[in-house]
Parts: sequence; C-alpha cells; structure tokens
Amino acid sequence: MKGLIIKSTGSWYQVLEDETGKVYEARIRGKFKLIKTRLTNPLAVGDFVEFSLEQDDVAWITHIAPKKNYLIRKSTNLSKEAHIIASNIDIACFIFTLKFPETSLGFLDRFLACCEAYNIKTLILFNKMDVLNEEEKEMVEAVEGLYQNIGYETLEISSYSKLNLNVLENRIKDQVSVFFGHSGSGKSTLVNAMQPTLDLKTSEISSVHQKGKHTTTFAQMHFWDFGGSVIDTPGVREFAMIDVLKEEIQHYFPEIFKTGRACKYHNCMHINEPKCAVLESIEAGEIEESRYITYLKLMEEAEEMEQK
Repeated sequence: MKGLIIKSTGSWYQVLEDETGKVYEARIRGKFKLIKTRLTNPLAVGDFVEFSLEQDDVAWITHIAPKKNYLIRKSTNLSKEAHIIASNIDIACFIFTLKFPETSLGFLDRFLACCEAYNIKTLILFNKMDVLNEEEKEMVEAVEGLYQNIGYETLEISSYSKLNLNVLENRIKDQVSVFFGHSGSGKSTLVNAMQPTLDLKTSEISSVHQKGKHTTTFAQMHFWDFGGSVIDTPGVREFAMIDVLKEEIQHYFPEIFKTGRACKYHNCMHINEPKCAVLESIEAGEIEESRYITYLKLMEEAEEMEQK
C-alpha cells in the first residue's frame, strides 16, 4: 500500500492511504538509511511511503520514496545533529513580524539560504500589519524593498483584518505549502483565518518577554478547501544546512553570487581577498551588511562540519 505522511510525533506517524483516503497510525520498521548521518529522523511530514498492515490496522512503513527537497532545523540537543522539518515542499512561507515577537533579519536570511540550498520556492509574509503604526509600517516597507530587490517574493498580511489573505490563497492554491516563523508569529492564527474549520490551537504572546509560546508541538499537514495543503510546524529557532561545502554558501545568497562574478579571483570567498567586488559593494551599501554577516556565519558552520 502507498500513502503520504501527514503527521509526525517522533515515534508514531499518520499515513494517508492513496486510494481510499483512510488514515492509519504508523510506525517505522527496520533500519532506514538517513539522507545524511547527521540527521536524527529518516521520515517527515510530506514524505511518500509504502506500508503494510498488521493486526489492529497498525501500519508498518517499509519504504520511503526519495525526497525532492526538504528543510531541516538544528536539533535541540548538543550533538550537532539536524532534524527534518518537512519534505516535498512546493512553497515555503516565512512569517516575519516586526514585533510581537520581533523577527531578526539573520533568522530570515538563514531561512532563505536554506531554501536556496534545497531548491524550495519562498514567499516572505509580513504579518500583523494591523498592529503597526505609520513609522513601523515604513520600517516594514524598507525591509520588504530590500528583499524584493534581491528577487524574493513578499506580501503584507494580517490574520485579523484579512489583509491580502485572498492574494495568499491564490498564491498557494493546489500546492504543498509550509508556514515557518518564530513561536508567536501567527502561523496557526493565519491558518485558522484562511480556513476556520481547522481550528488550530493558538496562544497569546508572553507580556513579559514578548515571545510566543509553543502551541504546535509536532508537524502536521492540513488540507485546504480551496486546494492544496499546508504543513503546520513547531516554532523553529534556527535553520540548518548539512553536507554543504563552505565554497558553496555564496550560491545561496543571490546578490552575493551575482556580484562575485566581478571579483578579480574566480575562487574569491569574499572575506579579505584583494579587489573583491562583494566587499566593495558592501562598503558602498549596495549589499546589506546583515545579509553578509549571516553569510560569514554559515561559512563558519560549513567549515566546522567539514572538519568533523
């Protein structure tokens, strides 16, 4: 039998059977080869699998189809491992909030770089526009302009005022989408606003730390009435890349890669080399310094991985 993983709790999975649409509780049988040894889980929501049934209609997963792409986060333990968040994604939507909670540009840049690395289309959603004053809206517009100039698609939204939710619906219709963002950024609230019958659990922002509380504790796929699906994920603190050489990192920053073609040396790493077009562009304000800082950080992490 064949099916789709629509929920993962770590030890148990839910698999949607292709032909009947029946959902089975499932477990993994045997040892599956991980994509890379640093991954903690071989299976994630969005994976296509084969399974067999035994007593009590418990499904045992026997085969995992190759993933066309996936996104991973750093594991919460100290083992330097990574965990697959979701697989086979058509479009990844990053929910950016200027406040309640504040989203850092570094977190956004890391997300975009990971999507570039694993060939996933992105959409940056500037959420909670209804709670911003005019000065704050101008700040959002400046950030939005920065990423539009690089070539990223953006959209200003509000779950409460319904700002541009119809535009978002048309954009993700008939696709497998996934919503990412800090806890409290409004992922579940946004899903509920677009389809109230799903009634996902939400929580208020902590008034002390202005940070969100984790309401989604496991990944789960929900199906839109208008077509397609969305994978709701736990709040992710930090995205990760595995098995990526430091020389490749610049490929995942479009403006750095494009500008780097004008460097004197074809193998320029844009750190301290002479006649580096990237460093000159940063000095001239043509490349955002915050993006470059994230680039250097990812270079360091890739080098650490290589040494291991």
